[in-house]
Amino acid sequence: MKQPRWASCKGESVLMDSAGSGNPDCVDLLLEHGASPDLASLTGHLPIHRAAFEGHYLVLKKLISVTSKMALIESGQSPVHSAADGGHAQCLQLLVDSGFDVNALLDQTISDNYSDMRRSALYFAVSNGDVTSTEMLLNAGAKPDLDPLQCLLVAVRAGMYEIVRILLANRANVNCYFTEVNDTVFPTALQYCLKDEEMMRLLLNHGYDVDKCFHCHHDFHFYMGFAWKDIHLHKPCCVICDGEDKIPVSFGPDYYWVQGSVPQPT
Repeated sequence: MKQPRWASCKGESVLMDSAGSGNPDCVDLLLEHGASPDLASLTGHLPIHRAAFEGHYLVLKKLISVTSKMALIESGQSPVHSAADGGHAQCLQLLVDSGFDVNALLDQTISDNYSDMRRSALYFAVSNGDVTSTEMLLNAGAKPDLDPLQCLLVAVRAGMYEIVRILLANRANVNCYFTEVNDTVFPTALQYCLKDEEMMRLLLNHGYDVDKCFHCHHDFHFYMGFAWKDIHLHKPCCVICDGEDKIPVSFGPDYYWVQGSVPQPT
């Protein structure tokens, strides 16, 4: 039998492998012979993360009681992230009931490995289209605005109507922005649903600020506080300055359209 503290070429301990296999008896045996639940792999994961991700409830329950808080802090990630990523609602509920913080954030060094810069467990659930885990996290107090690309925008872009409804019912900001790629005041969510009438109606019914669709600070003729009656007095300015989807920006005698998904008048 291998020594319980030995690690594989991937930096994973025998206990890590056992946690992934889901055999609670094997895990118990290794722990009895000195296997450390705090020994991380080369990726920084602990056995508790593996059990949560794979959905092994009994193994996870055992590891919750023996894994140190310091090891979890040093790992830069919570098993709540792992359970949400794996889509295992039962394990997620176990972690919530055990007192794990549903708003714990990935360490910045780990978040940087994701192109979308995700940080929260809720983001994993939403991006997976997991309605059950999304509801569970929100009911446990998860905040929908902790990620650079907010969860609502992820759901809108993917056309996840049910998750959008759930997020809006839990006070997600319908007028949120993804400022990493867009520095205009044009509401980001609308850019993701210009061709989706049902989604657009859903957003509008929850307080979407349509006035901001006609604001742009990239043109000196415009300023943040102009009134609707003043629009025709200025040169037109594209409200989405960096995208292919563009909408009309002026009305009256000088009615102006920019190329995009909205049909042009004939």
